[in-house]
Amino acid sequence: MAGNTFGKVFRVTTWGESHGPALGAVIDGCPPGLELDVTDIQHDLEKRRPGKGGGESPRKEPDQVEILSGIFKGLTTGTPISLIIYNKDAQSKAYDHLQNIFRPGHGDLTYLKKYGIRDHRGGGRASARETAARVAAGAVARKVLAESDIAVIAYTVALGDIATSKRNLADITKNRFYCPDKTAAARMEALTDSVRKRGDSLGGVVEIKVTGCPVGLGEPVFDKLDGALAQALMSIGAVKGVEIGSGFRAAELLGSENNDAITPKGYRTNNAGGILAGISNGDDIIARVAVKPIPSISLEQDTLNLDNEPVKIKVGGRHDISAIPRIVPVCEAMVCLTLADHLLRQKAVEN
Repeated sequence: MAGNTFGKVFRVTTWGESHGPALGAVIDGCPPGLELDVTDIQHDLEKRRPGKGGGESPRKEPDQVEILSGIFKGLTTGTPISLIIYNKDAQSKAYDHLQNIFRPGHGDLTYLKKYGIRDHRGGGRASARETAARVAAGAVARKVLAESDIAVIAYTVALGDIATSKRNLADITKNRFYCPDKTAAARMEALTDSVRKRGDSLGGVVEIKVTGCPVGLGEPVFDKLDGALAQALMSIGAVKGVEIGSGFRAAELLGSENNDAITPKGYRTNNAGGILAGISNGDDIIARVAVKPIPSISLEQDTLNLDNEPVKIKVGGRHDISAIPRIVPVCEAMVCLTLADHLLRQKAVEN
């Protein structure tokens, strides 16, 4: 299976399955001399950790990361950084009834058709559990970005049909949805409870904001920064769409409305989302992702078994009602990884 490595200079390979003994990441290309310890990584993992209640999976994983290599006396050495997170609360028997049935909305069918084998225990490599390794690696990338005063933050702007009307970033840490609108967050809580009782699931929209990004990240034509961000964010299993800046709304605007006027103090607006011609322009980078509803639901659905026979299915196991809010730090991680890679590539050009 190829496709497990991300980046060109700051390279990350993730490994492991949902119900295997552990999962982790190997980071190659991290500059030496960077202060890094477990607490830097653990902080981001805590935001993603399951089992905190309120519509989230009851699977209680401590997600304690261990650094196996690449650190000496609290500093990165420039050699590969290996991270491992042990799975402590996998309950594989809950998936025994799914060995011969394809779950709608999952990768069961496509994995079997492609590889001739699949891990039915929580989806194996296709499980959202895999993203814990991304978040761990993203925390290291965040440290690289901090050296250049680049900051990445993500937050929920919609859950189901509830959208935020405010962007008060101070409110993000005051509710479990990482929502910048406390009124909308309260409505999201009620909606989650209602959908959970019906045995269904929810999707939503996450916005990612990058501040402090210098001019010049990204390469022409086939390696544009917005293209790289789109690829990174679309690699997250639950993401079904990505937009930068005004995004799809740009299709409704006139050129005179969508253009960002240039003044001595900078751009008057930011419909470009901080990227022009695939290259960062020094403004805030703004991206949004559409998150699909969790496909594992308690309602009865139509599907097929291995003999191609129509059957009914009710997916058991322990699942979130929505990928939101736990997908929020995953989005941050993928943006951090992308920017760290392009930042180091740009520094190589400048030097």
